[in-house]
Amino acid sequence: MKIEAKLITLGLTLPELFVPPAGTVLPFSWVRVRGNRAYISGHAPQNPDGSLAQPLGRVGVEVSKEEAYQAARLVALSMLASLKRELGDLDRVKAWLRVHGMVRSAPGFTGQPAVINGFSDLIIDLYGNEAGQHARSAVGMAELPFGIPVEIEAEVEIME
Repeated sequence: MKIEAKLITLGLTLPELFVPPAGTVLPFSWVRVRGNRAYISGHAPQNPDGSLAQPLGRVGVEVSKEEAYQAARLVALSMLASLKRELGDLDRVKAWLRVHGMVRSAPGFTGQPAVINGFSDLIIDLYGNEAGQHARSAVGMAELPFGIPVEIEAEVEIME
């Protein structure tokens, strides 16, 4: 329970299961475990009750780079909540391997890496350099589901 203790120390709360907008069908697993790997579907920034966190919009217009950084931190909490539901214990994550960050960007916005740092910084703070370091992409997108500013997917190595 080392990771969960760190979350408490930081005053952070894992959100409830994602509550998609009415009429939305999501026929996939949030986390798919195969052997010693967990593949984590794209996650959105969430409030503690599972709803989508605000602000929504394009980074560089409706959403500032700083707000998007905070949204990426919320995505990390959302992803950790899904891992906890699937694995039962966040300490089963042995290493973060790959992170793919997508930022809904206004034309001309080039700060995607700084936005996705919100995710990476929190994961490294929680898991340390050895387990928390990961390969990463941070790319701009014209649109993301539900108007969210940030979506992130990942792959982790787990203890079986």
